[in-house]
Amino acid sequence: MNRQEIYEYLKKKGIQHKITEHEAVYNMEELSEINIPYPEAVAKNLFVRDDKKKNFYLIIVKGDKKVNLKEFRQKLNTRPLSFASEQDLLDIMDLRPGSVSPFGILNDSERTVSACVDQDFMGLPGIIGVHPNENTATVWLKTDDLIALLEEHGNTVSIVSI
Repeated sequence: MNRQEIYEYLKKKGIQHKITEHEAVYNMEELSEINIPYPEAVAKNLFVRDDKKKNFYLIIVKGDKKVNLKEFRQKLNTRPLSFASEQDLLDIMDLRPGSVSPFGILNDSERTVSACVDQDFMGLPGIIGVHPNENTATVWLKTDDLIALLEEHGNTVSIVSI
């Protein structure tokens, strides 16, 4: 799904959301220079895989956090993890670097990606900001609604303390 298809999908599902259009951003530092309504709710998304390239994970964490893959691996009891390749990102979620988003999981026809949502998104105000599969906008919606969309699609979603 591209950006417009994401917007239409959210509308069709009756999911309340707000959209902030902005210039293209490729990292959290660039995003911090843009005036956005909920900076504390911005998600950073890391697409990783295990050493056998059998299990893929999208780690969805608060933008100001650092993720230690060794600690994360221990929490989930996985094989060693590393960042997935650009080709894996394109093949599995039809995304390019800089536009990684949980909405990309909706392009995962094989349901191979497990979403791992940072526990901190579950507290008040319960809002998360993610790209609509393009890095020129941020969609703000309830974390619970995003999780429900991913689960409805058939992907595994875990709430993880990161």
